[in-house]
Amino acid sequence: MFLIVGLGNPGAEYANTRHNAGFMAAEAIAEEYGFGGFRAKFDGLIAEGEIAGEKGYILKPQTFMNLSGNSVVKAANFYKILPQNVVVIHDDMDLPLGKLKAKIGGGSGGHNGLKSIDAAITPNYNRIRIGIGRPQGAKGEVVDFVLSRFGKAEALVLARSVTTVSQTIGLLLQKGMGEYASMLGQLPMEKEV
Repeated sequence: MFLIVGLGNPGAEYANTRHNAGFMAAEAIAEEYGFGGFRAKFDGLIAEGEIAGEKGYILKPQTFMNLSGNSVVKAANFYKILPQNVVVIHDDMDLPLGKLKAKIGGGSGGHNGLKSIDAAITPNYNRIRIGIGRPQGAKGEVVDFVLSRFGKAEALVLARSVTTVSQTIGLLLQKGMGEYASMLGQLPMEKEV
């Protein structure tokens, strides 16, 4: 059994912002594999279904990014899902827009959602990183940048990244992180049109 967690912030004002790339991927996976609708539970929205013959859940924490771990630990404990069977999908400013990477464990890279999850369940879970690029200019612009919406061309690049994640997640669940990360590393980076 697995738990896929897409990170983001709840509410219409945050919909389609860079920080919500994880939510977008979670929704795309649920649609791709015909999961049931999301319902409110564990301080989040959760859907149940099956990918590659494996039963599991997709969670979108509704606690705001900085407290994502509260929702994740509740769901993981309830379903008795170990950290090695948790997959967290999140935005990453250290990757250019259109780039995807995956790994097990590691640091938070300053991502508050990951910090919260690390503290709640340990850092030893699967991570899929969706590149959103980095703001040009002063460091203080980071919050404004991650909470900003994608431009039209950028949104197309992000949509292709999200589609790639939704169509390939089965490989991670079947073959493990080594093979999945290798496959992502061989993909050409999506470019803006």
